[in-house]
Amino acid sequence: MKRVAVTGLGAITPLGNSVPEFWANILAGKSGAGPITKFDASKFKTQFACEVKNFDIEQYVDRKEARKYDLFTQYAIAATDEAVKDSGLDFSTMPQKERFGVGVIWASGNGGIGTFEEQLKEFYSGDGTPRFNPFFIPKMIVDIAAGVLSIRYGLHGPNYATVSACASSNTAIISAFDTIRLGKATIMIAGGSEAAITQSSIGGFNASHALSKNNDNSQSASKPFDANRDGFVAGEGAGALILEEWEHAVARGATIYAEIVGGGMAADAYHLTGTPADGLGAALGMQKALSDAGLHPSDIDYINAHATSTPQGDLSELNAIATVFNGIDVPVSATKSMTGHLLGAAGAIESIISILAVKNDIIPPTINTTNLDPQIPAGLSIILDKPVSKKIGYAVNNTFGFGGHTASTIFKKAD
Repeated sequence: MKRVAVTGLGAITPLGNSVPEFWANILAGKSGAGPITKFDASKFKTQFACEVKNFDIEQYVDRKEARKYDLFTQYAIAATDEAVKDSGLDFSTMPQKERFGVGVIWASGNGGIGTFEEQLKEFYSGDGTPRFNPFFIPKMIVDIAAGVLSIRYGLHGPNYATVSACASSNTAIISAFDTIRLGKATIMIAGGSEAAITQSSIGGFNASHALSKNNDNSQSASKPFDANRDGFVAGEGAGALILEEWEHAVARGATIYAEIVGGGMAADAYHLTGTPADGLGAALGMQKALSDAGLHPSDIDYINAHATSTPQGDLSELNAIATVFNGIDVPVSATKSMTGHLLGAAGAIESIISILAVKNDIIPPTINTTNLDPQIPAGLSIILDKPVSKKIGYAVNNTFGFGGHTASTIFKKAD
């Protein structure tokens, strides 16, 4: 099978609207959390989130066009714009026949939930006469971001969306990886976006007891693996990766950030929202990724944990890691402590973190964790407070989602 390179990265995040800004803030251990500004959250149990700041879609498209897109699609446009430019590819000059082999697989867990919410409010505030925006459906549906990106760049290759809750964008990346190595495309745009800091989303997650309620200490509320963690902090944004057939990337002199060498997907088959104590689905996903890459657990130098700061989920994942790595000391960190949980975009953003960790031989920290849960399995090295310099040949990125979905990817240092 063909090798697959990562040649471009793009990010819109609570810690910056470009990869360099985002990465600098990750290494600095900054939190993106703060009071919710998108709506009046004063009556909600959770009144804070990790919002994107200073985002201006008119840097990418004009106001008239922007009105056709939900915010999750706008984030996708912006992150992909950076990734394409970063890759050095110019689709505007690429012959159409070559663009037949360039595709998009884009993820979101919630799609245009903001559009859906706004339209229903408008409908129910009236006299019951059905008046809907003509862009309501195309703004709302999850696959529209992939379609918009293909139209924007004239790409005729495989084009679809993946939805597996908070594992969605890792699922997209694995699918794009498989598409290239099986020879069905030469270049793929893969990633995910989420814009779900809305009343219905925050209210719904509150109802399921998933969110932290630490309103007085929002910047330290996301504390994975801490004995006092009380839920995740909602985030938003987008991450975009340009995946490219290795020989094609080398032939055009592209900068190669890393090689993607493995992907594994599995299921807990356990509960709608909960995870089993032993982390069976997570363990299976990691084992499949290792097998796919032809690696032994001892080859892995860093794990970017899914770790959302929920009491049940964090322990489940660490038990899975302990099962798979069986006494092998692999550094683990949880960057959602800084970004919050970007839901369907989490895998893409954390893939970027994992790729840059491999490229720069540095492990980003877990912040806010001051009292490690005593139930954590022995022998796990959790990186706290500050980045750690370490030679990294391979990194694993874990993502898991409601419904029991698990998806793990493995990135290798470019050689």
